[in-house]
Order: sequence, then structure tokens, then C-alpha cells
Amino acid sequence: MYAQRTTSTASRPRQGFNRPGPVRLRMALIMRSRMDFGPLGDMETALRFDGVSLAPISTGDASLVSGGMTVLATATADDISSGRVKGVVVPGGAADEAGVAQVKALLALSQTQGLPVLAFGEGVTLAAEGYGVAADAPGAIFQNGKVTLINDRSELSAAVATIS
Repeated sequence: MYAQRTTSTASRPRQGFNRPGPVRLRMALIMRSRMDFGPLGDMETALRFDGVSLAPISTGDASLVSGGMTVLATATADDISSGRVKGVVVPGGAADEAGVAQVKALLALSQTQGLPVLAFGEGVTLAAEGYGVAADAPGAIFQNGKVTLINDRSELSAAVATIS
């Protein structure tokens, strides 16, 4: 009988309980055709929960569509060189020549600016090539001439916490 009554004191589900925390920093996400974060899964959500706002950078017309959705590129190479982003995220993706050349150019620019690079999946190989080091893991962060391998979510959170 009480279950049928509607009262103002009835319990209600909490809305927005799993909401990400406040944004600590903004990083550029290099959009690639058939973008993939490898065995670590959906790293975009994990980064958002660690306080990272992702600003997509396009590497060509094919990279503007992700999962059937058209994505608006909100960052450019100028954002990397001017310091408006605090790092770069490189997922794996299609290995077309034009796209890979654009990714390498953005990696070189971020390296000259001293920005950290978070790489996932096949992006780890591209970033390691650009930095002239060896890295074999599902993810890695390239920062200050050092490579930190990322094998799970807790290691990602620890690595992101070092970025300011």
C-alpha cells in the first residue's frame, strides 16, 4: 500500500552520480581513421575521469568520422605550438600514408614543444619511432625524454597525474 503512494519524501535515484571530475588540463586527441586504443579499451572515458579534456585534431577527411559520427576538430597544430594544450594523445588507427605523415608531424611538433605524448595501441610504435626509443606495451607516455609504459587503468591515472 505504501509503495503506491507518491510523496515528496520518497527516495529518488541520484542523477549524475558517475559524472567525471573537474577538468585539470586540456590535451589534443589526434583523430585517425579507424581510431583504436588497443587492448586498454576506451581510453577517452578513462582520461575524462582523470580530469583531461580532449580536443580533437584532424589528420584528414577520413579522420573526421569516428564510429559513424562526424567529429568537429576543435584543436589545431597552432594549439600545440602556442601551449593551449598540455599534451597530445595518439591512438592507433589506419596506416594510410597521408594520415601517418600528419601524425608524425604533430608528434615532432609536440616533441619540440616539450609536451607529453600519451600513445595507445599502434600509436605507441609511431611515437616510439619519433622519439627514437623502444616501447612495447598497450600504452605509453613519452615525457621529458623518458618513456613510462602503461599496462592498465591505474598506471594511466598515475601517469596523467604527473602532467601539469
